[in-house]
Amino acid sequence: MEQSYEIVSVQRAKPMPEFEGSNWHSYVISYEGTDSIHGYRQGSLESVTTAIEEIVAQLNERHSGRFGKRGRVHVVLSPKKK
Repeated sequence: MEQSYEIVSVQRAKPMPEFEGSNWHSYVISYEGTDSIHGYRQGSLESVTTAIEEIVAQLNERHSGRFGKRGRVHVVLSPKKK
């Protein structure tokens, strides 16, 4: 399967003012090496890394399509009942 999304980094971070608690980590996920997703997650480095790995796997699965076929879905609207 093609890996369009990948983890760039997961590192300890200071909590932003709107977040409560401690033990925050920032992460960066890249998309085809050009675009990136930045986020924050609370927990141990191990639990945050595992969660981000799962997110990346889901993004790649979604990107490639459930059966490995890329493309658009053809949607047919049914007529409204009167």
